[in-house]
Amino acid sequence: MSEPVNEPIESDVQTDETTSGATPDAAPEEAAAAAVTDDADDDADADDDTESDDPSAESDDSEGRPGRRERLEQEGDIAADYLEELLEITDLDGDLDMDVEGDRATVSIVGANLPQLVGPQGEVLEALQELTRLAVYRETGERSRLMLDVSGHRAARRTALEVQATEIVAQVKESGERASLEPMSPFERKVVHDVVAAAGLKSESEGTEPRRYVVVLPG
Repeated sequence: MSEPVNEPIESDVQTDETTSGATPDAAPEEAAAAAVTDDADDDADADDDTESDDPSAESDDSEGRPGRRERLEQEGDIAADYLEELLEITDLDGDLDMDVEGDRATVSIVGANLPQLVGPQGEVLEALQELTRLAVYRETGERSRLMLDVSGHRAARRTALEVQATEIVAQVKESGERASLEPMSPFERKVVHDVVAAAGLKSESEGTEPRRYVVVLPG
């Protein structure tokens, strides 16, 4: 079943345990639960991003809870602590950059080339992102949509996909026929969906994981 893509997306997990720090050996069953949630979240097919448009999202201060940005900064701090411990355990070098982009925290491992934390097709990076989100979940008890990058992999991949998607859009506009791209991760599909929507066309995701792909439709 394909879903339209003109709405934002993505998501993740979190619960109310105040463990003093989620370590890289988090419970496998919890990691699996987090992964299932996120799979639907990162794809532009999912509707989880709509929560960022909720006018009540910034009303937490009146209830004694920290504001959204403060909570996202907290997520970044928790994630950074987790990743710093992982780098130490695995004896890998790397610095951590934290930021807030839109309605999500972002953490990047920079300053070193770490292909072992990315994987041939980014699979290791996706898994590490899930574990990092789980670490945040264990600390805060709330769902996280944190985005992790390693050695600039996502940034470079985003740029390449935007170029590819722009070319496909031009092809579809000229031919008037739909075009399919190769199977992609949820993150990659969202990048394509965003480019297609900005160009005034529509796109859908079809297939099942891990062979789910984007189809660009003529106007």
